[in-house]
Amino acid sequence: MDQVFAPWRIDWVERDGGDGIDGCPFCVLPEREADRENRIVARSEHAFVLLNNYPYNPGHAMVIPAAHGGEYTELADEVLLDHAKLKQRTLDALADAMGPDAFNTGLNLGGGASGGSIDDHLHTHVVPRWNGDTNFMPVVADTKVIVEGLEDTYDRLHAAFAAQDGSSVVDEATAVQF
Repeated sequence: MDQVFAPWRIDWVERDGGDGIDGCPFCVLPEREADRENRIVARSEHAFVLLNNYPYNPGHAMVIPAAHGGEYTELADEVLLDHAKLKQRTLDALADAMGPDAFNTGLNLGGGASGGSIDDHLHTHVVPRWNGDTNFMPVVADTKVIVEGLEDTYDRLHAAFAAQDGSSVVDEATAVQF
């Protein structure tokens, strides 16, 4: 029997079945008032940073253009530039907050065949990596161990974004603004 201690997952287990999301989650979540609850850690004019609910590693975040759309080649110049700058800030914040040895970043483009679960709203995954972070558990036991809860990651990443030049911070529960 596989057992991994993950107490932060109880919110997901006890949810009412819907998450209150009717439509694209990347469109609905940023419209809500509760950034921390929805795991939106930073925002810019045309994009936002969202922690992944199913992280590959601690700190797994997504940089998402605010406007709905799945075609990278159709992004307006100002959205493309803003998205790229927010990815840079995300890499810096993750480096400062978590000290990884490297990163994987990527987009799932082209629909279901690309492997993404949300293919009609563009998003870039930013995954911190550490030497040795792939161990025997996924290979032998088909089990991935995430060593930090999302709330703790949110706090660390929020503080790192807040320390960057040009940031604006209302409080710990509201996404850092750029």
